[in-house]
Amino acid sequence: METNLRHRTKQFALRIITLYSALPKRGAAQILGTQILKSGTSPGAHYREAQRAKSDADFISKIEGALQELEETAYWLELIGESKIMSEKRLLPLHKETNELIAIFVAIVKNVKARGRLRNKSKARPN
Repeated sequence: METNLRHRTKQFALRIITLYSALPKRGAAQILGTQILKSGTSPGAHYREAQRAKSDADFISKIEGALQELEETAYWLELIGESKIMSEKRLLPLHKETNELIAIFVAIVKNVKARGRLRNKSKARPN
C-alpha cells in the first residue's frame, strides 16, 4: 500500500499542477489556482513525512495534516467549478480522486488509533 499511495499522491499533485497551468492567467482564477496548487501538492509531502514518523502520534499528526490539505483542495475545486472558472464536469475526476484519498487517509488514521487502543488494552490486562 505504501508504494501505491506514495505514487498516487504524487500523481495527484501532478494533476493539480496541470490544472493550475490550465487556469486563466488573470484575477480570481490565479488566486484560487495558487491556493489549490499549495493544498493539492501537500498531501504527498505529508504522506512522505509520515513514513519517517517517530511514533504513532507523530504519524497520525502528519496523516491528519494531509487530510486537512485534501479537504482544502476539495473546497478550492468546488469554488473553481461553481464560479465557472472551469467546468465542473472537467473537474469531476479530480473531485473523485480527492474524495478517494480522503477516505484512504481517514481509514489509515482510524486503523492506527485502533491499533494503539488494542496495544494499550493488552498492557492493562492483569497476568
